[in-house]
Amino acid sequence: MTMNFAKRVSRIARGAAAGVLFLLALLLNPLQAQQVLDRILAVVDDDVILESEVAQGAYLTAMQYRIDPVKSPREFARLKQETLTNLINQKILLVQADKDTVKADEQQVEHYLQQQMQSVIQQLGGEQQVEEYFGASLAKVRRNYREEIERNLRIRAVQSAKMQGIKISRREVEEFFKVYKDSIGPVKESFDLSHILIKALPGEAARQAARDKAEALRQRLLAGEDFATLARENSEDPGSAARGGDLGFMSRGEFVRDFEEAAFKLEAGAISEVVGSQFGFHIIQMVERRGEKINTRHILITSKPSREDEVAAADTIKAIAAQLKQGADFEQLVARYSQDENSKEDKGHLGFFEIDQLRERAKELVYATTGLKAGEYSDPVRTQYGFHILRVNRREEARELDFKKDYDRIQRLALDYKTGLAFNAWIEELKKDVHVEVKDDLSN
Repeated sequence: MTMNFAKRVSRIARGAAAGVLFLLALLLNPLQAQQVLDRILAVVDDDVILESEVAQGAYLTAMQYRIDPVKSPREFARLKQETLTNLINQKILLVQADKDTVKADEQQVEHYLQQQMQSVIQQLGGEQQVEEYFGASLAKVRRNYREEIERNLRIRAVQSAKMQGIKISRREVEEFFKVYKDSIGPVKESFDLSHILIKALPGEAARQAARDKAEALRQRLLAGEDFATLARENSEDPGSAARGGDLGFMSRGEFVRDFEEAAFKLEAGAISEVVGSQFGFHIIQMVERRGEKINTRHILITSKPSREDEVAAADTIKAIAAQLKQGADFEQLVARYSQDENSKEDKGHLGFFEIDQLRERAKELVYATTGLKAGEYSDPVRTQYGFHILRVNRREEARELDFKKDYDRIQRLALDYKTGLAFNAWIEELKKDVHVEVKDDLSN
């Protein structure tokens, strides 16, 4: 199985810098990998690239493009060589970032770090499982991710500053289309979709259980137990738990309202009552105040849907499906019931997707729309997001690419291709001032 031309062009354009591979470490335990694959494949400036790094990147790309390394060894070998090239380019750009004194935005780092830690913990099933998987403490895992995120944001900033001014003319798009029309391939089956989403949200019993747990922890703190220890053992905020709940210094406006109101009332060392917010239930301790900035730490206990909450959500979506069958207005039901805030204001409209794009979001959505015509509704379907009813607004069969009809898409591909060529030329220029030594040729 090989990836199509559009995906290859996109990857050329992204180059090394845009390939921010935040999930590399989920595919191979990096500690185990380096014990087995410890050859140095390349040296860039005074940094090295290990075979373990290349293997992780290649496996990630193979997963993204559904390439089986065992069944397609030649394709996987090509991915490894491409990954090595991308890693070399990343390190060259880091050298340039050092020269240009480019820094990562701290708020962006924290934002991506919190997302990443939440994702890792959810995928592996808990903080203890994360530590067992990586063979390291949660604090070390978090520190490694922070370093990786900072590096990638600096790389992205350097590349963006260089590439953002590239434009493309209509004549260039026409020339690109003439040369690559056959390689781009046809337009695949596509859908314009709207939906109603019902989430399995924690009910009152689940919320009360979370509040009770938070209150029990608060009583242990008041009895003299160490805040940082209890936070590391119990807090469900992956962004701060490993630091003993420490949130660092923050100003007004950087917290959610309920948390902020409670936190700013505290004296140094004081512990708050249990505070509810959109994230769950918090116990807050004031560490230090400096004017209008405060350093706090917290323990977060979240509410999780119970089996009864799951059943209630399923019953709700079934009831909505019954109303549709009886002739109820879809858009009125969206306004009344849908819990997708991103699409609700647009009457439930999700967008236009090629079938592969829809499959990447959730394969269940492809099954749900199979055989539906424009204007028809799906049966209720469950995905990782919740319970859906889909409406097919428009359906297009697979067809040949048309320059006028598909100009925007062709223009994007042409610009990506031009950007990729410019990026590669720039990398070659940067290499003249950076020591690059490839010690092992993966093509052998």
